[in-house]
Amino acid sequence: MSRRVLVASRNAKKLNELRRILAEAGVEGLEIVGLDEVPPYDEAPETGATFEENALAKARDGAAATGLPCVADDSGLAVDALNGMPGVLSARWSGRHGDDAANNELLLAQLADVPDERRGARFVSACALVADGREMVAIGEWPGRIMRKPVGDNGFGYDPLFVPDGDTRTSAQLAPAEKDAASHRGRALRALLPALVDLAKA
Repeated sequence: MSRRVLVASRNAKKLNELRRILAEAGVEGLEIVGLDEVPPYDEAPETGATFEENALAKARDGAAATGLPCVADDSGLAVDALNGMPGVLSARWSGRHGDDAANNELLLAQLADVPDERRGARFVSACALVADGREMVAIGEWPGRIMRKPVGDNGFGYDPLFVPDGDTRTSAQLAPAEKDAASHRGRALRALLPALVDLAKA
């Protein structure tokens, strides 16, 4: 029988990313479920100063409320010319949570006068796992640069503006498997694989 693992998200793309990474690693015996598949509970606001704090808080809440092992991530974009911002404020940079178009528009406006050679940025993801009284957090980073206009239809968030180092395409032009192999969240989730393998065996 499969052991259910909660991913503290309603984002189908995040759930599928973890499912693909587990399948690729040959991990069986885990059923990945999202917040829409468990009884609702009060989710604490993301008030942490770091991605790690926010991810761990979400994973603790999910595990405590459901009794299931819980994976949660907090991720965002750190832009060199903006001293690492939007950072933990990435999803609500424009003032409206999750408005990707408005967030991208504001970021482009803020970088309008920044020359191409100073448009470095990196995606950062902290993935936390809380299970059976254990807690762990893994960090993944994906370096690149910011374009001058959005390109591509895959992905979400700032993906259409972000060109990874060593590529000419934006993150929103990559196939899902390509993105999994390189992305910040993919790197952080793969760092959690040994612990997830242990859960599958438990």
